[in-house]
Amino acid sequence: MEYGIFGLLVLVADIYAILQTWSSNASAGAKIVWTLLILILPILGFIIWFFAGPRGRAV
Repeated sequence: MEYGIFGLLVLVADIYAILQTWSSNASAGAKIVWTLLILILPILGFIIWFFAGPRGRAV
């Protein structure tokens, strides 16, 4: 295991961010752009999404 627990945490965080993005009220284009950003730049993409990304639906 080269990345170990850190890699697993990044994977879980990225999956969470993608699921939250796709459940948001953002447009389809914005969802695709955010998903690509998170997939291409896993750590940096998650950080950017955390501060500026679309949020899930308000209940």
